[in-house]
Amino acid sequence: MHISSLVKELFILTIATAIIAVAVFFFLIPSHASVSSISGLAIVLSNFIALPISAITMILNVALLIIGFLTCGSQFGYKTVYTSILLPLFIGLFEYLLPNYTSLTGEATLDVVCYIFTVSIGLAILFNRNASSGGLDIVAKILNKYLNIDLGRAMSIAGMCVALSSALAYDSKTVVLSVLGTYLNGLVLDHFIFDQKLKRRVCIVSPKEEEIRNYILNDLHSGASIYKVIGAYRMKEHNEIITIVDKHEFQKLMNYLGKVDPQAFITVYKVSDMRYQLKSMPERVF
Repeated sequence: MHISSLVKELFILTIATAIIAVAVFFFLIPSHASVSSISGLAIVLSNFIALPISAITMILNVALLIIGFLTCGSQFGYKTVYTSILLPLFIGLFEYLLPNYTSLTGEATLDVVCYIFTVSIGLAILFNRNASSGGLDIVAKILNKYLNIDLGRAMSIAGMCVALSSALAYDSKTVVLSVLGTYLNGLVLDHFIFDQKLKRRVCIVSPKEEEIRNYILNDLHSGASIYKVIGAYRMKEHNEIITIVDKHEFQKLMNYLGKVDPQAFITVYKVSDMRYQLKSMPERVF
């Protein structure tokens, strides 16, 4: 990687990690809720260990990194190591600058809501840079490798275990808040991260096939496939155009179809993952 690209990458990772640290220090810690993160577990453990939350978070993150490297190999790149170490450093900086900080809202429920939306911004930035904040992500990958649990479910299990750990130190209200916060956090992250990555599979049957195909290829610069289909009512053969587009392309395509053939038969499916060979790559020989 070029030096300037590396500096830019580290700058973006630093900003994202700082946002997550702001969410933890200013909203999560005052609420005492242990919402789906290593920092949440550190909040609980701080009741039994005479160390700052930042120090406990650092110890847990370093321990998980070591376990991750030993169990899963080198798939944890420099980005995960960097953010895992940087996060507790930022929290420690806030602890030093604001030693008597209590709460911005004065209400635990509002603190948790603010935490969820703030941390989602930071995590979304990291995700888009193919990075993570470490912590529970490492636990999820370990569960995925050794127990064959898919990553999404593994994250949920780890998050709920952290949320329930609040019962060791806090009252039932905080436990319920931690569990509900973990659930809501998952929903918001799905929206901020995964829903933005969703593509749409659009299937079109229209007599304007040629115009639509040219629009997809030359205007949207997307690919398409054409299948032969037979209508059950008249038993006539038609061509069905199938294309996969992102959110922006989908809106343009639907606007175009509304103009060129308002009576076109269209079905739309959500696509969460797609793997394909780039046009620039050598063609595979079968």
